[in-house]
Amino acid sequence: MSEHILFLTGKLAEKQLHNILEKMQPEFSYTVHQLGLKVAALMTADMIARRLTDTFGADRMILPGRCRGDLEPLSVKLGLPIERGPEELKDLPLYFGQEAHKPDLSRYSVRIFAEIVDAPNVSVDEVIKRACYYKKNGADVIDIGCLPSTDFPHMEDIIQTLKQEGFSVSIDSLDANDLLRGGRAGADYMLSLHESTLWIADEVAATPILIPEKHEDLASLDRAIKSMQAKNRTFIVDPILDPLHFGFTPSIVRYHEVRKNHPDIEMMFGVGNITELTHADTAGMNALLLGICSELNINNILATEVSKHACRAVKEADLARRIMFAAKANDTLPKHIDPGLMALHEISPFPYSLEEIKELAGQIRDPSFRIQTSSEGLHIFNRDGLHSATDPFDLYPKLHVENDGGHAFYLGVELARAEIAWQLGKRYTQDQALSWGCATDQTEPTVDLHTFKPAGTTLQKSSIQDVQKTPSSKKEGWGEEK
Repeated sequence: MSEHILFLTGKLAEKQLHNILEKMQPEFSYTVHQLGLKVAALMTADMIARRLTDTFGADRMILPGRCRGDLEPLSVKLGLPIERGPEELKDLPLYFGQEAHKPDLSRYSVRIFAEIVDAPNVSVDEVIKRACYYKKNGADVIDIGCLPSTDFPHMEDIIQTLKQEGFSVSIDSLDANDLLRGGRAGADYMLSLHESTLWIADEVAATPILIPEKHEDLASLDRAIKSMQAKNRTFIVDPILDPLHFGFTPSIVRYHEVRKNHPDIEMMFGVGNITELTHADTAGMNALLLGICSELNINNILATEVSKHACRAVKEADLARRIMFAAKANDTLPKHIDPGLMALHEISPFPYSLEEIKELAGQIRDPSFRIQTSSEGLHIFNRDGLHSATDPFDLYPKLHVENDGGHAFYLGVELARAEIAWQLGKRYTQDQALSWGCATDQTEPTVDLHTFKPAGTTLQKSSIQDVQKTPSSKKEGWGEEK
């Protein structure tokens, strides 16, 4: 027998919920029940317990995503599983499509080496600070970069302090003396050895990363590989990734050739040569580069955050490796797994069409302003009418808030957010910060759905004097954004 699901909603969203479920043509049967309130997000677990007298033979119940309260006692009382659906009603089809196969992003195969490129010029304390930052963003190994012809008297102190703090460490130099000192100080890895410096690996226990003797000399790299294999030594191979227009495509071919000739060796990909030396957003670059790593079974990357535009490169690489692992493990495209690398755009930026917004606006009977976006632009409406524009300044004369400074400030902030979202193709939800994926640190507080939603901007104590509660401070919910 097919599952029977009970959907609870409010008056404004009831018709839309019916329409969406009909278009979904689900395999389950369902009942839509309007609980007797206008805005679905005002629904709480206690309210449901008081008002719901019939579960209509349902096997489970789905509530609006912003419904507050502890659902466990309600589930016990009603005798069926209860869960929150998506926050936006238009996302209901996606919710059911992903429910059974939510990707596991806890797994990955790529080890991230995060380089501190100017370590000789940085104090021990500052290195530890940077190492903690890199580790927080996903780094597995802290790479200590040496500088040519630069004294590094505190190298040993840096490496030993990092090891005492529990970090894995690599020493990064082409100078034999630097590598020897780093290895003897306790570094776990050495970047980089070639055929003429393999003797260093006999002197220290650190795992060597092997590069060609000369830039494109794969024959010398093959000989170095055979030498390490003959000694039964662990090693990693780096055929060297070149910047765009300086050998990038041939270097990708080199990686492919090395993998074809040595299907089981560990390899490294220097992604910093692309993210640092290309002035473009790094999230997409990291997605593509980690995708190449996934296809070629490259399980080590060297990442850097030197250029200001690459300031989230390690964090992006961490998410990209998890997305690619999940896609490969499930034999799927790297789509609909996690939106964190989509900083500027979104899969479905405009959940409601202009016609649907007009229909909703026609049902509003109070003075509270609602703001929504569609592909056509920005829309603000209340009981007095609907106004649309692509420039927020065109809307201000129609809002009549000239004598209400606090309200005008609030609407200005929200309309500016809406404009940015509309221009970029991002999802806008009134009274919520725009989501920039892993391009920013999350600043929005985590909301505990067992409690009521924290007060929005207009209800919080503001630096603007005498800003009182404004009518625009309702909670959001299916069929109505604040």
